[in-house]
Amino acid sequence: MEKKERFIGAIQQHQRLITKVAAFYTDSKDDRDDLVQEIIYNCWKSFDSFQQQSSLSTWMYRVAMNVAIFHLRKNKKNLRSIPIDEQLLNTPDAVGDDAYEEKLKTLQRHIQDLNLLDKGLLMLYLEDRSYEEIAEITGLSPSNVGTRLSRIREKLKRKITQ
Repeated sequence: MEKKERFIGAIQQHQRLITKVAAFYTDSKDDRDDLVQEIIYNCWKSFDSFQQQSSLSTWMYRVAMNVAIFHLRKNKKNLRSIPIDEQLLNTPDAVGDDAYEEKLKTLQRHIQDLNLLDKGLLMLYLEDRSYEEIAEITGLSPSNVGTRLSRIREKLKRKITQ
């Protein structure tokens, strides 16, 4: 199978991952679409360098998050106030419960205040990625991932219960 076919297959298989990262770091459909294109372009440019030392999804997360963070910094977006779409959070079926909806909005508001790395760590955690895989994606050690996630959870818990 030639490179182009392998790449197209990889993109099709991981389209949701790319879209999720782009949506997590942008606040409009146009920005998300632009970022998705930028991520795919960067994946193509570096596809030959993928040495299969990690899973394809781990490698794509790493590329997608690096591109998203670079893209935001390059375009000097407001890095601390990017809304998070409700669909990005893995929420139980509690639609219609006003108290639940209010708690969700409060949580989303506080997540918006996290820095870029913490948002990325939280996104990967919500995707049920292991500490080892999050470490591989972000370049942090697994223990550092655990510590940071613990601090993020405590920070969010404190803010929500205030």
